[in-house]
Amino acid sequence: MKGKIMKGISGFYYVYVAGAGIYECKAKGAFRRQKRKPLVGDDVEIAVIDEENKKGNVEELLPRRMELIRPAVANVDMALVVFAATKPEPNFNLLDRFLCMMEFQNLPVTICFNKCDLVGEEEQRSLASVYEAAGYPVIFTSAKKQIHLEELKAALKGKTTTVAGPSGVGKSSLINALQSNVRMETGTISAKIERGKNTTRHSEIIPISEDSFIVDTPGFSSLDVPGMEKEDLWRCYPEFVPFEPYCRFQGCSHISEPDCGVKEALAEGRISQERYRNYVLIYEEMKNIRKY
Repeated sequence: MKGKIMKGISGFYYVYVAGAGIYECKAKGAFRRQKRKPLVGDDVEIAVIDEENKKGNVEELLPRRMELIRPAVANVDMALVVFAATKPEPNFNLLDRFLCMMEFQNLPVTICFNKCDLVGEEEQRSLASVYEAAGYPVIFTSAKKQIHLEELKAALKGKTTTVAGPSGVGKSSLINALQSNVRMETGTISAKIERGKNTTRHSEIIPISEDSFIVDTPGFSSLDVPGMEKEDLWRCYPEFVPFEPYCRFQGCSHISEPDCGVKEALAEGRISQERYRNYVLIYEEMKNIRKY
């Protein structure tokens, strides 16, 4: 039987088979020996070992059309990066890290600022302008007040979308607001430190309509994508790319070299100062990581 892995937790894979339901499956040992791991989103073949209790084994991983390393999911079309507009204040360095990770993995991104009811229109315009100038669609929502949820649904329609973002920004509340079939555990914000208690402990595909799916993933905050080097970083800032041909030196880092097209665009106000500062910080961090 063919199905799709909807959730993976503690070595069990919950596989949806059309017309038959969800089967709790273990992966056969051959995958471990081959160093292949089933991922949420994988299309698989299963062998049913107990129809009454819906148990089976994952026998075969079908070809993936794409695979993300961070977060580890397969066959997704888009990433929705969710931050709060305030409470907690958006960490733009962390936001840029998420965006770089998705850019390096060639996954289109839409940015969602939740809790928009807590900030004014001028602040929303300021936030949007930075990222729209880099080519990202930006949507402002409030899960609590049900604001712009239809706009978000339209952006997600017909796609399997992985959701990324720090804890405490309302990801689970947003997903709950987008559909009524799956009620996720929602955490509360610690008033003392204004950081969320991360409530998503496993990746899971959640249907929000017949042709639209959300992949909710555990929170993460590091920039660690295998194969990504500091020399790749500037390409993960889409607004840098048009100006790179004007750099005098091949392999320009866009930090200390003279006659740099990116820095000239920065001086002319065509690149965000905030985004450029984050680029330099992330570049220096990547440069200083010891290679073992």
